[in-house]
Amino acid sequence: MTSVTSAVSAGSAQGLRSFDRLFIGGKWVAPSSDSTIEVISPMTGQVIATVPEAQEADMDAAVAAARQAFDEGPWPRMTPAERAGILARVGEEVKKRVGAMSAAFTAEIGAPAASSNAFHENAVKVWDDVVTLHERFSFEEERSWPGGSGRLVREPIGVVATVLPWNGPVATASLKFAPALAAGCTVVVKPAPEGPVSMMIFAEALAAAGLPEGVISLLPAGREVGEYLVRHKDVDMITFTGSTAAGRKIMSIAAERIARVTLELGGKSAAILADDVDLDTVFPELVFYGVGHSGQVCAALTRILVPRQRQDEVVARIQAVMEGLKVGDPREPDTVLGPLAAERQRERVEQYIEIGKAEGARLVTGGGRPKHLDTGWYVEPTLFADVTPDMRIAQEEIFGPVLSVIPYDTIEEAVRIANGTEYGLSGAVFARDDATAEAIARRIRTGQIYVNSWGMNVLQPFGGYKQSGLGREGGIEGFDEFHETKLIQLP
Repeated sequence: MTSVTSAVSAGSAQGLRSFDRLFIGGKWVAPSSDSTIEVISPMTGQVIATVPEAQEADMDAAVAAARQAFDEGPWPRMTPAERAGILARVGEEVKKRVGAMSAAFTAEIGAPAASSNAFHENAVKVWDDVVTLHERFSFEEERSWPGGSGRLVREPIGVVATVLPWNGPVATASLKFAPALAAGCTVVVKPAPEGPVSMMIFAEALAAAGLPEGVISLLPAGREVGEYLVRHKDVDMITFTGSTAAGRKIMSIAAERIARVTLELGGKSAAILADDVDLDTVFPELVFYGVGHSGQVCAALTRILVPRQRQDEVVARIQAVMEGLKVGDPREPDTVLGPLAAERQRERVEQYIEIGKAEGARLVTGGGRPKHLDTGWYVEPTLFADVTPDMRIAQEEIFGPVLSVIPYDTIEEAVRIANGTEYGLSGAVFARDDATAEAIARRIRTGQIYVNSWGMNVLQPFGGYKQSGLGREGGIEGFDEFHETKLIQLP
């Protein structure tokens, strides 16, 4: 197998590796063109690495390899336990590279160590879990009905196109294609052009694990080539994580040929603070639930719903935490918030801050660029108070370190506010009594919701209501997405 180039980019002070090959069908191969993706440091704005930019011809080669491997190769015909044994090797190779992938992610996307480590720990959890899915899943069931009987069989769906975002690609990729592989599917992965190096290191883990030829390919590319992959006639299913706008486009393309699709899209998740909540048990974690990874998390708790009579108290606590956060170089161990991933992302966040001010929300703290940082795509952690539910900053996903405090008068109103967006991805309820919090949580239309805590559970179903997506990832429910059901009717 051709070894991948690992030379450090010229002038890179961050030691980020460049690559000159694409990973197609389990082999490192020369790309079809000399087009490259320049990886830009969000701390300096400088090019720190390059990777090949896949073209349509490369996607054709990857899909052809996946098609042949699915139609004629051994992978779908292995027993689930045999596939699990090979996927266990993938997991071991991933664990060996967690440090390298985390460091690369910090360099190319700007996530501080705590955020980067958390993402990659989630990837490890997924690979540990995927090798046991076959033990918990019913691949065949005997069925009977008046006058007949048969056997219900669950089979792998086919060739799966996996289209990834930039904000946590290794964890997201694992959550998507680990169960697809376990099901017996073959996979073509298209990472985002922003921050592809951690995924290329991930490809090294796949190569070292030795999956059968054609089973998996990994090709960084831009949006046009990604759309070409989604449209490809030999792709049976698309699984996508990203913005709701992009999800709508992918869904419309899939509809043209009735391709299967799962979508994990945007969020505007609410944290409801009940009127009896003990704030000492909520802070400072509540702030991190919203602005961790500079707010670039789809499930982040960015709307803080508080009893009107306690708004000032909550706002003061959030302000104190925010103003104590170190914003800076994410490679420094005490940095809490790094830069946004790209200049255009900072511009988007700054536009929303201006929208919030124009709409009449009260800017409590932040709202600008840190004065001590001369370069990089940084935004101060920003807090708005007196936000009304109809404001755009309360309705639209900002994807930056911006929190909105929304006062309410009754729990019934809080539930209406929490449910009053087009999203339904995550959320949390905080109260002195867990049972009270759970009763409120049951009324919120969202895919995951937490009681007196928050997180992203990747081992159980994760996905959205409404325009936060279709389908689920994680656990048996996520595994089932990659199967078709066939009824064999017996005489």
